[in-house]
Amino acid sequence: MISAQVSAENMDALRELADHLKERLERAVVVLGSVKDNKVMLIAAATKELIKEGIHAGNIVKEISGRVGGGGGGRPDMAQAGGKNPDGLPVALKEVEGIVYRQKEKNKS
Repeated sequence: MISAQVSAENMDALRELADHLKERLERAVVVLGSVKDNKVMLIAAATKELIKEGIHAGNIVKEISGRVGGGGGGRPDMAQAGGKNPDGLPVALKEVEGIVYRQKEKNKS
């Protein structure tokens, strides 16, 4: 699992970085956040193996986007969000591990 704040000029650059990381890893959840012009950009991606185990990038983004004063969503493999509260980004990224764990546990039930 990768959950990190990075520098990115725009959402396309953030998406490209997430895609690059996902392609290099066989089993991974990648959640990246960036702040540009006092606005937050979030991207989440999951590999096919983890999607089969119950991971859903769209649901991860939905849960953490509130922390940055925004919203978003997407597919199981890729999702994005935006927000207006850069101060919430570190908290949002810290929550990712727990969310991934809960998604996997829910899938076991």
